[in-house]
Amino acid sequence: MKKIIVFAVMVSALFLFTACSKGSGEKVYVYNWGEYIDPEVFELFEEETGIEVVDDYFESNEEMYPKIKAGAVQYDVVCPSDYMIQKMIDEDLLAEINFDNVPNLKNIDTSYLKSSETFDPGNKFSVPYCWGTLGILYNKTMVDEPIDSWSAIFDEKYSGNILMIDSVRDAFGITLSYLGYDMNTTNETELDEAKALLQEQYPLVQAYVVDQVRDKMIGEEAALGVIYSGEAIYTKRENENLEYVVPKEGSNVWIDAWVIPKNCRNKENAEAFINFICDGEIALKNFEYITYSTPNSIARDMIEDEDIKNSQVAFPPQEVLDRCTTFRYLGEDFEAMYNNKWNEVKTE
Repeated sequence: MKKIIVFAVMVSALFLFTACSKGSGEKVYVYNWGEYIDPEVFELFEEETGIEVVDDYFESNEEMYPKIKAGAVQYDVVCPSDYMIQKMIDEDLLAEINFDNVPNLKNIDTSYLKSSETFDPGNKFSVPYCWGTLGILYNKTMVDEPIDSWSAIFDEKYSGNILMIDSVRDAFGITLSYLGYDMNTTNETELDEAKALLQEQYPLVQAYVVDQVRDKMIGEEAALGVIYSGEAIYTKRENENLEYVVPKEGSNVWIDAWVIPKNCRNKENAEAFINFICDGEIALKNFEYITYSTPNSIARDMIEDEDIKNSQVAFPPQEVLDRCTTFRYLGEDFEAMYNNKWNEVKTE
């Protein structure tokens, strides 16, 4: 009887310890864009759940994808863009999310979930995190007139003062829009025309950049730079001479969303992380830190700064969105075609 009692006590103690330390020693491996989340959010998540965040960063979808495809590193949560999510779904690289573990999904504005269905039918694999536009950031003291067209980044008078985005889909999307074509075209003649224009631009470009455009424009190292809207908000705060525009020919409107790779280590931890990110106060905290537009309706309602709440950069009017297009995954063959032509541009 003594042995039975001792064993029962030990089992009870073990159960109590396990229950109290749920998540203790556990981790969630997050693969995200650089400076795309408030670091304090990781600390708050660990405090609430006991799950430690191990974070890693990428600079473009094309840099991220091979690592997920190879599966050499097992990430639990990744934040790709729309067209890349579609590609990853098509290639069976993603796990369906158990939304019973993500009750805060209710905070995401349904209009963004509807938009997400263009790349994630049924919203089974992704949860919107941020969205925005692609445009031109220009220094009002370094250009001749207000900028409203992509023509400025192809203009010889700004030679050596242009920061071009180092992203194949964005670069071709810009050029195709300027030429009056669909930025999701699979017409090789149109792509060759865009490539030729990018090759003409090549000697005018000071640098091909992504994240670095922000600091270079703040430091007035260039007159013009192609930039994402969230970065533009930050730069405009840091340098009053800077202005952002979505050119009249049209541009890309994008959604970045959280997904879970099929080979993840900790799916439930990943879902707990996504749910935490969708909390209204946490979403607001991230928005204030990264200044990229939030699809979280609770967070947007809580924005106190009227300038940012009513910012047409953060939340552009419908007339701007109407001339913007979301990238689609075009299939492996056309993706290779785009990449080959981009390499030909940059190896002039």
